Amino acid sequence: MSIDFVFNKSIKKPGEGASLDILTTKEAEKARAYHKSFKEYEPTPLVSLPNLADYLGIDKLFVKDESSRFGLNAFKVLGASYAIGRYLAEKLGKDISEITYEELRSDEVRKKLGDITFTTATDGNHGRAVAWAAKQLKQKAVVYMPKGSDPVRLKNIQDLGAEATITDLNYDDAVRLAEKNAEEHGWVIVQDTAWVGYEDIPTWIMQGYATLAVEALEQLKEQGAAAPTHVFLQAGVGSFAGGVLGFLASNLGEKMPKITIVEPEKANCIYQSAKIGDGKAHNVTGDLDTLMAGLACGEPNTISWELLRDYVAAYVSCPDYLAATGMRVLATPLKGDDVVISGESGAVTTGLLHLLMESETGNPVELRKQLGLNEDSIVLLVSTEGNTSPRAFRDAVWYGEYNDQDDSRNKK
Repeated sequence: MSIDFVFNKSIKKPGEGASLDILTTKEAEKARAYHKSFKEYEPTPLVSLPNLADYLGIDKLFVKDESSRFGLNAFKVLGASYAIGRYLAEKLGKDISEITYEELRSDEVRKKLGDITFTTATDGNHGRAVAWAAKQLKQKAVVYMPKGSDPVRLKNIQDLGAEATITDLNYDDAVRLAEKNAEEHGWVIVQDTAWVGYEDIPTWIMQGYATLAVEALEQLKEQGAAAPTHVFLQAGVGSFAGGVLGFLASNLGEKMPKITIVEPEKANCIYQSAKIGDGKAHNVTGDLDTLMAGLACGEPNTISWELLRDYVAAYVSCPDYLAATGMRVLATPLKGDDVVISGESGAVTTGLLHLLMESETGNPVELRKQLGLNEDSIVLLVSTEGNTSPRAFRDAVWYGEYNDQDDSRNKK
């Protein structure tokens, strides 16, 4: 196995394609201001890996390490907390900029709002974020997980007081179950994907994710680095990628970096949509069985897709071993570089970058050339989660499972 990719021959400049209005600097800063009102808030580290950059033959490499975000080991809380905050603010007739998290959780506001149950489908990280945000605001959460979900992730959600179960459904069918029960019981569904008639909350989630991009640009300046030339972003439904890309395009304009979307080959709906090339979002079906549980999604977010369609340079479909390679590379750094503990979905971009810069023939070399990755490149990666599945981390990092020894990456 090797990678498959589509290079975007009709990429547009910011402002010439899909609207960036939902991810302007103003909107991103509004989300960041709300996050700052949490006592748990602090920017996550932007880790510089100079020795790995030198080894790979690029100028600089930075990894935004989301494992410490709000104590939840993943970035997802940025979207869930902001979306729930905006929903409650609107019920109070206020803009989110007019109210803080502490006010929303006050007894006075709680009495005005009454009992609200938030529901969602998740492989783990998003559901944990929804459960945490609901608990902080003294509300309830009901969470559905797809078959094969790690019991550790289930327990993490239940420990926050949520009602959570592992279903016998794949991720997209679990979303439909959450939607059905929300309609029947009068619950509020908090899902980071959009469909016709369900767009406000997914938009707010994307805006919440932009907080990490705001932080990253500030941290690059603090470290004396220029804006990145290349950014690699993971995609499940595409909300995270769309949120970060949208802000970078809006903020940096024509200086925006080349964005590469990275997906598991068994759940590659964004790649397949780009490959079909008719401008529409397309679904993939089946069990979506991949090591990268957080990216095991078959149906694109319809809002994000338009941004990814117009402003992304390349779309890559990756085998699972690249996620495991990335986990090992980050956990066992070259001397002088910092350790980054990254989960399978968080590390796949590192694994891909390693492949692109190390390969001597085949698709990886072709993509490296088309992206213009070289000794002048400044690369930004986001480790979206820490060790959220101890079993998967142990198998990949300690025991060396999911390796490329039988792979034909230099033969393709």
